[in-house]
Amino acid sequence: MALHLSWVSVFGDLGVIVSFMVAFSPMPAFYQIYKKKTSEGFQSLPYVISLFSAMLWIYYALLKKNEMHLIIINIFCCFIQSFYIVTYVYYGRKKEKVEAVKLMLLFNVFGSGLIFFSTYFLHNPKTRLCILGYICLGFSASTYAAPLAIVRKVIKTKSVEFMPFTLSVFLTIQAVMWFFYGLLKKDINIAGPNILGFIFGILQMILYAIYKNHPKKMVVEDPKLQLSDQLESVVSSDVNTTAPQTKDKEYKNGGGGGGDVEAQNIKKNTLDASQRV
Repeated sequence: MALHLSWVSVFGDLGVIVSFMVAFSPMPAFYQIYKKKTSEGFQSLPYVISLFSAMLWIYYALLKKNEMHLIIINIFCCFIQSFYIVTYVYYGRKKEKVEAVKLMLLFNVFGSGLIFFSTYFLHNPKTRLCILGYICLGFSASTYAAPLAIVRKVIKTKSVEFMPFTLSVFLTIQAVMWFFYGLLKKDINIAGPNILGFIFGILQMILYAIYKNHPKKMVVEDPKLQLSDQLESVVSSDVNTTAPQTKDKEYKNGGGGGGDVEAQNIKKNTLDASQRV
């Protein structure tokens, strides 16, 4: 029994550690948002759903009791996802802000409130926990199934540009840790979704191995370069006033290098005149 509990603690601790690292994975993207002062090109839905899922798991862990690992990681996820959402809204345009607020009200206020009040007042605690567990299982499964869109894009484009290998590895390890944690605690609501997480993680790594050295088509310009050019033109709009002036001067002088040729001719005529004297 003691050995069983120790393994539960080991997998729980490892699951918390890996989940901490996965939760920080969007940081580079939000650093780019901070630098460019715009959240254009990003969506708030994944972070709203992640916050909603973390809130549900906290509620589930509190009802089940003795689930400190779940409480710790999901409280942290609530804070980090809230930070991502606030950053997104702060740097978003009016349309993006309105959309993010609507999603927050739909999922994190109305949705979570509906689930709480519809389950909390059930007389049978086991029924309450069972219903809430199935809801958590469903949302976790949908979260793990989300990378299917990326998998489809990789197969279609034959490029792993939009599927970071490191993140796929950590998501797979996270699924393994929480699967064994749920299995040892005999909780299908925790173990079940992580079976999908493991399968999709392995699938992503296989696709990465297949397409990592696949030659890229050079017909179309790299979308990242196009995006960076657009962002540079937006960010440096105040500086661009000097660049066209330089080009205008070159054209007025007869194109690139025209001014140098004229200067050389003047110098040559001056030397000829001095020789004659």
